Amino acid sequence: MTAFDRRELLKGAGVVALAAAAGTPALAQSGGRVVVGTWGGDYARLLTKNIEDPILKAKGIEVIQDQAGDAPRRAKMVAEKRLPRGTVDIQGFSAANMFEMSEAGVTEALDYSKLPNAKNLLPSMKYPYGIGQIYSGNVVIYNPKLISPAPTGFKDWLDPKWGSKIGFIDIQYQSIFIAASLAATGGKDMNDLDKAKEVLMAVKKAGGRVYPTNEAFAQAMKNEEVGISAIWKARVVQWQNAGIPCEAVSPVEGIPIYVSGFVIAKNAPNKENAYAYMDAMLAKPPQEAFAVDMGYNGTVSGLTVDPALQKRIGFTPEEEKRLRDLDYAFLAKNDSAMKEWWDKVFKA
Repeated sequence: MTAFDRRELLKGAGVVALAAAAGTPALAQSGGRVVVGTWGGDYARLLTKNIEDPILKAKGIEVIQDQAGDAPRRAKMVAEKRLPRGTVDIQGFSAANMFEMSEAGVTEALDYSKLPNAKNLLPSMKYPYGIGQIYSGNVVIYNPKLISPAPTGFKDWLDPKWGSKIGFIDIQYQSIFIAASLAATGGKDMNDLDKAKEVLMAVKKAGGRVYPTNEAFAQAMKNEEVGISAIWKARVVQWQNAGIPCEAVSPVEGIPIYVSGFVIAKNAPNKENAYAYMDAMLAKPPQEAFAVDMGYNGTVSGLTVDPALQKRIGFTPEEEKRLRDLDYAFLAKNDSAMKEWWDKVFKA
């Protein structure tokens, strides 16, 4: 348990204690019900639009969303580990967080025979403890008006010559470490934290700016306060659709992949409905809809996506060879140290 601190664990424990004191009203009931842990905002809305309303509710399954950031939801899963029945059935996390929860011993070992749609799941998105629902890659984002010539990779993004035009997104600190390591090693190593820190400190001294959220950074890009950073390609597509002046470049050093997926809690009170929810998200209609609505690539084969859209959200055959999965064990082990340095040194 490394990617969230003791305060988050205590918050999760508090939720458990409150539920117990009140006669466990937070517990999902057996029968036609499933409680889904997820981020809020557009993602939660699209789960309802593309999965819950057309598929689950049509089967008579009542869906309840437990919306929160991933850190408190992870903390709650760990705090509820001692309970025979938890409060949430299925949780949405990044691939790194899914791995961490598996290591914490709070996820169900998936029975893929209960997931008929998993027959089309890409092998790289099939984990013993969870499934990938959507994916994208970390690319360089830039404003051609402010940044010229066009960057080719992470090293160009993290060139101190851009000064205050370089932007960072606070919540993306793990991805920033990975990009900085790739920049420093010419694409050879994603995990060289010492060299990554050297690169990042040089950019800090040059005036690089840190923004608290994706949305705050998007506003800064729109106002031309910053001109270059790195973000998931899906976000670039969303921001282009919103009229923000930006282009994407797949980094020559390699394209770290981002996977968003789901795990089932080991003590899920409605486990069969959790499997039904997981299977529904792998059906063709919602997979295709998320490509349109969010700009993410689907994780099952045989999808029909408009070629023009696929060109914007996907990767060429040559770029696909540069897609790189993350070292989830390394991230789980080093996350606390990375976050501490980021907060106390880089942002200080």
